[in-house]
Amino acid sequence: MLELFAVSYPFLMQMGKAVVLLALGVLGVRVVLKVLEKTLQKSKLEKAAHTLIVSLTKAALYILLGLIVASSLGIDVTSIVALASVLTLALSLALQNMVSNIIGGFTILYTHPFHSGDYVEIAGQGGTVKEINMTYTVLATPDQKIISIPNSAVVAAQITNYSEAETRRVDVVASASYDAPTQQVIDALVQAGTVDKVLLDPAPMAVITSYGDSAIQYALRVWVKNADYWDVYFAVNKRVKDVFDEQGIQMTYPHINVHLDK
Repeated sequence: MLELFAVSYPFLMQMGKAVVLLALGVLGVRVVLKVLEKTLQKSKLEKAAHTLIVSLTKAALYILLGLIVASSLGIDVTSIVALASVLTLALSLALQNMVSNIIGGFTILYTHPFHSGDYVEIAGQGGTVKEINMTYTVLATPDQKIISIPNSAVVAAQITNYSEAETRRVDVVASASYDAPTQQVIDALVQAGTVDKVLLDPAPMAVITSYGDSAIQYALRVWVKNADYWDVYFAVNKRVKDVFDEQGIQMTYPHINVHLDK
């Protein structure tokens, strides 16, 4: 009996040490995660990144805790770490695109080229950023199409953020006959640009942009707050036609004049 107790005593001591390490480790992990969550809430990172960062940290800490407890029990963890490294490498190669998108997601969330709710243009696709998850950036177009762009493609693409500044310029292109006095057309366009929600500083302006085969091309430029862009864009387009009709200014279209000599 004494011999059995003598054999079991070291084992019980080892088990007790492992249990204490496990309990202290679990408590330490919870404290670290709580501190991490509070730190993330105060940071400027997108909320989409919070869950992933906490989950990855939690997994890493528990794996480390498991290795420490296993080592305290006398288990050789070297072979376990080597096997885990091989499996991790194989998995990363198999999921190369996903890993690339996850890294791209972290890059977006760290560099802040845009935020949720911004209106952006990415690789020719325009829309409001609906969500930034760890594999895709989701855009909602003005006609409510949902576009999911892989984060790796987002990072590599040219990004235009129309919401970064408080204001945005509305450009409306119009054509008028060569017979219409240019100053009259310019004044008419400026008049058309004075609709609701248009900012007066900078003031609306109109210019000649080119001379076509059948018409002179003009551009009207007005400034608005970002949230008012589309309302003003559609309102100004309608008002340009109305003002031109009121002042007898003809909007021309491609045509050919044929003169017959007798």
